[in-house]
Amino acid sequence: MRTSHRVMAVAFLATAMVAGASACGSGFNDTPEQQSGPADLEILIGSSGQAETDAVQQAAAAWAQSTGNKATVVPAQDLAQQLGQAFAGSNPPDVFYVDAGRFADYAKAGALLPYGNEISDANDFYASLRDAFTFDGQLYCIPKDFSTIAMQINTDLWAQAGLTDADVPTTWDELRAAAEKLKAANITPIVIGDTRDRIGAFMVQAGGWIVNKDGTQATGDSPENLQALQYVQGLIKDGLAVYPRDIDTGWGGEAFGKQLAAITFEGNWIKGALQNDFPDVKYTVNEMPAGPKGKGTLSFTVCWGISAKTQYREQAIDFVRYMTSAEQQIKFTEAFGVMPSRASLRDEYLKQFPNDEAFIAGASYAQGPVKAPKMDSVLSDFDAGLQQLASTDPKALLERLQDNTEAALAG
Repeated sequence: MRTSHRVMAVAFLATAMVAGASACGSGFNDTPEQQSGPADLEILIGSSGQAETDAVQQAAAAWAQSTGNKATVVPAQDLAQQLGQAFAGSNPPDVFYVDAGRFADYAKAGALLPYGNEISDANDFYASLRDAFTFDGQLYCIPKDFSTIAMQINTDLWAQAGLTDADVPTTWDELRAAAEKLKAANITPIVIGDTRDRIGAFMVQAGGWIVNKDGTQATGDSPENLQALQYVQGLIKDGLAVYPRDIDTGWGGEAFGKQLAAITFEGNWIKGALQNDFPDVKYTVNEMPAGPKGKGTLSFTVCWGISAKTQYREQAIDFVRYMTSAEQQIKFTEAFGVMPSRASLRDEYLKQFPNDEAFIAGASYAQGPVKAPKMDSVLSDFDAGLQQLASTDPKALLERLQDNTEAALAG
C-alpha cells in the first residue's frame, strides 16, 4: 500500500472515465432491477500480492458456499484503470476495492451504492476510517483494513551515535536534536519520502491540512502548513534529512533497509519489505513525533465499494458483511499481515504483532487522504513542488496549492 507510488496519470484517466460516464447518462443514479435469487457477483480487487489474492478468493468461496451464491474474485492488473474502463462501459463489477484517495471521485459521480447505514455495527470501525469514506454525510462503504505512517529507527546506527531509548524523539525539537547527534557521528539522520503522503504528516502535526474535514474548502495556505513545510525544509537544508533519490534509492524503506539513514517514516508495509530484502536490519517502530498542535500521522485505507448499478444489492451487502466480520478480518491478518479496521480487534491484533503498537495507535489521530473530487492534478502539482522543497519558497508553494484547490472545488 505504498500510496505515494501510484501513477497519477492513470488515476486521472480513471476519474475522467467515471465522470464522463456519469455525465453521458450511464444511469448511475437509476435503480437497477434487483435479482432476488442466487447472485453471481463479480469482485475486482487491487491485491498486494498472491497471499492477499488467495485469502480473498478463499473467503469469497466460503461465503458463496454458505449462501448458495457465486462470487468470482478478479485481481486487477491496474485497479484504477480497469474500474474507469468498466464504469465508462456501463459494466462495472458488483463489488470492488476503493482507495480512500479515489473515493470522492466515485462518490461524486454516483458510481457507489451508499450502504453504510445497513451495517449494524459500523461504529466498531475506527472513526478516522469511517470518515475517509463518508461523503455528503453518508457512510458509503466499509473499510477493509488500514495502515498508518510511523517512525522507524535503526537501533545499530542509533547506538553508534551514542543515542539510547531515552533519546527516541517524541516532539519536533527532539527529532531535530537526535538528527544533529546522528549527523555529528557521520550518519545520515533521516530519509523521508518526497510527497504529501509522508511530508503531509508534519502538516497534520502542526494542525494543518489541504482541505477541511468534509473536503469542501481549501485550507492549504495556512500558518500551520507553512510552519510544517518550513520545519521539514530546515531539516533538509541543514543536512539532517534527505529524500530517497538523494541517496540513490527508490523509497524510504529501501534507503532504511540499506542502512543509508537511521530514521524513516513509513507504513506497516515496510515490515514485509525489510523481512524479505533486509532481514538483518534491527529497528524499532515508534509513533510519529508530535508537532506544535500535538500528535499527527496519515492513514491509508481501502473500502469494499458496491456498484450503484449492481443487480444484486442485498447479496453484495451480505458479502461485505462477511468479508469485514471480526472473524474474517483476523483471518486476513494471519494471511497477509494487514491491520484490521475494527477497533474491537486492536488487542487481538497486537497479541500477534506486538511491535505494531505505534501503527495501531495512529488510528485514533490519523488524517486520511484528501477527500474531495477532481483533485488528482492539484495533488500531483503539490507533490512536484515538495520534491523541490529545499530550493522552493514554502509560502509560494502553499499559495499555489490553495489556488489550485479552490479552482478544483469550484469546478
